[in-house]
Amino acid sequence: MTNNKIKVLLVDDSAVVRQALAKVFSTAPDIEVCGSVIDPIFAMQRMKQQWPDVIVLDVEMPRMDGITFLKKIMAEHPTPVVICSTLTTRGSETTMQALSSGAVDIINKPTIGVKGFLQESAELLIDTVRGAARANLKTIKRNASRKLQVQAKLTADAMLAPVGATSLAESTDKVVAIGTSTGGTQALELVLPALPRVVPGIVVVQHMPEKFTQSFAQRLNSVSQIDVKEASDKDRVIPGRALIAPGGKHMLLERSGAHYYVRIKNGPLVSRHRPSVDVLFRSVAKVAGKNALGIIMTGMGDDGARGLREMFDAGARTLAQDEATSVVYGMPKEAVNHGGAQEILALHDIPQAILQSFAQTTGNEHVLSRAGLS
Repeated sequence: MTNNKIKVLLVDDSAVVRQALAKVFSTAPDIEVCGSVIDPIFAMQRMKQQWPDVIVLDVEMPRMDGITFLKKIMAEHPTPVVICSTLTTRGSETTMQALSSGAVDIINKPTIGVKGFLQESAELLIDTVRGAARANLKTIKRNASRKLQVQAKLTADAMLAPVGATSLAESTDKVVAIGTSTGGTQALELVLPALPRVVPGIVVVQHMPEKFTQSFAQRLNSVSQIDVKEASDKDRVIPGRALIAPGGKHMLLERSGAHYYVRIKNGPLVSRHRPSVDVLFRSVAKVAGKNALGIIMTGMGDDGARGLREMFDAGARTLAQDEATSVVYGMPKEAVNHGGAQEILALHDIPQAILQSFAQTTGNEHVLSRAGLS
């Protein structure tokens, strides 16, 4: 009988971590750990015997570091790679390099309290590997070079009440809300640097662990015309600035008079995530309505699908990334299925759509020509 299980290779110099991860994956009926090795040299030997569907890879290891190994894999035999890294500032910066080199997602590697980590994060770890196994390898390589039953999950109701029937008046104050997950780091590195400083304020939820989002925002800021930063509580949402929701916290949009700002809050996992795209999108629907543009991009699962529909119902323009350019066509697909996406666009068309939406609603068509996007 054919074994259709997802074959996972664990590459980590910590025996404790390898054992902990192997125990997690052993509970999933559709996942099989086909190897567990201490460094990339042993990994390459093991892969000659059996090539894995997904590689879970540490970054700092003896003999060969994880990034060098990742680049070698992506150049010679593109394979979904999930980075397994500790939550340190130096480690997060290195992990950003790994994501830019083609890794599809991040797993928090515990340094202490492994048992507690397993109890809290097992389902997320399993979902991460499932998402990686379904990743579009052609898209991973292109970006790098330039249903099983699961536990019940909370909705955005856990953080804020549903959107009411009141429609907000249209104003000149606009906001762009973006939600993404697996493959989103590469996608955002293509979208945000393509935008000029005249773009409306942007709020972003990228599923990412705490401490990684600050390094990610700094990386985006270094390659973008707009200012990009990890959001802090009560940060203003202003033209020419993108705020990235901090890992481990929810981000909501609020309004005071004519000004938008964000609130950063603790709370339960929503759609199995914190930050949650659904939470952000619902808040945008409530306070911005038709003054907003909602965009959902590559990622596994359905976080953001309901929120994008709420934005659509509130009068916002809504976009979804297409399957061909998504690393994982999960979140955009669910958004389309929920009827929340007005348009489906390729990744490279999204920056132009943002500027066009802004020009159409403000009459500033000259913005497009100034930005080189007309």
